[in-house]
Amino acid sequence: MRRYPGTLLFEPGSVLTKNGDPYKVFTPFWRACRVATPPKAPLARPDAIAWQEPPDAGDTLDDWQLRPSKPDWAAGWGEHWEPGSAGAHRRLQRFLEEAIDRYAEDRDRPDRDGTSRLSPHLHAGDISPRTVWDAAQRVAGGHGAAAKAVDKFLAELGWREFSYQLLSFFPTLGAKNFKADFDAFPWADDKDGLAAWQTGRTGYPLVDAGLRELWATGYMHNRVRMVTASFLTKHLRVHWREGEAWFWDTLVDADMANNCAGWQWVAGSGADAAPYFRIFNPVAQGEKFDPDGAYVRHWIPELAQLPDKYLNKPWEAPAHILEAAGVVLGRDYPAPIVEHKAARQAALDAYGEITGKR
Repeated sequence: MRRYPGTLLFEPGSVLTKNGDPYKVFTPFWRACRVATPPKAPLARPDAIAWQEPPDAGDTLDDWQLRPSKPDWAAGWGEHWEPGSAGAHRRLQRFLEEAIDRYAEDRDRPDRDGTSRLSPHLHAGDISPRTVWDAAQRVAGGHGAAAKAVDKFLAELGWREFSYQLLSFFPTLGAKNFKADFDAFPWADDKDGLAAWQTGRTGYPLVDAGLRELWATGYMHNRVRMVTASFLTKHLRVHWREGEAWFWDTLVDADMANNCAGWQWVAGSGADAAPYFRIFNPVAQGEKFDPDGAYVRHWIPELAQLPDKYLNKPWEAPAHILEAAGVVLGRDYPAPIVEHKAARQAALDAYGEITGKR
């Protein structure tokens, strides 16, 4: 058997520090990648391929009964995804034609179709990262206004490369804290909180919208992934491995390297991680990145009639506003399972136990 590189732009070990060590910080890693020998252009499509009809296997895929039936948890996925190479190339083309110009501004907006959504196709091998790189570079070269946006987009591919490099050199990344200090972190055994988070019933609309989008489509917008992961690991102090396992079970783009590196990044235990004391306020995040409430209203229709002012904090709405919107907290939508300021302080106190800063 012969193996050919094709999953990554830069194979693990091909971009190292001057000392020959793997990079543990993203920015210098990606800077080194950008000045390294660029990825080879994808090969042109062949005019013809010699094809020999395979022998009859005697059964069909339907005979294997691989598709879920009762319950059919994947029933809605076909509305959102077109598996295969043709679907991947169509999605790339549409993104580069319709969304790349505003990528730098729109990539954090879950209410807009501003990202490529190529992650499931890259994970499944439907499309090569070299094809994506080459197509994006062509757009940047022929359209000056898109150059900044293309750089931002390619940097997201860079995070994928960085995650694979980390997992290659640190193969326990999916099971152990990258930073050993976090081995002593006092995680909470909050099964009820975990279940509320998994089912989108935390009482925080942006968090719940993300988890409901995930269950319905197998996807969650990247900004919302960060917010939901922060909520689980910091507001609830549930171990990042619980969230990593849930994403692994539910994401169509579930990828070991990206998944474990991303969760450790948010939790603060990973390489080049966000500091643990950076705790996203889910209300402020919703107001900033879903300012008109389109995303929350789509995934949490029971709150759709609330005014924007209270959409991300329905517990602050006066009784007459809730009544007019047809919302009874605790019946139609849950009250918050934790209070933000108290949960934030509890997380900081827990972090202080392993840093000595309390």
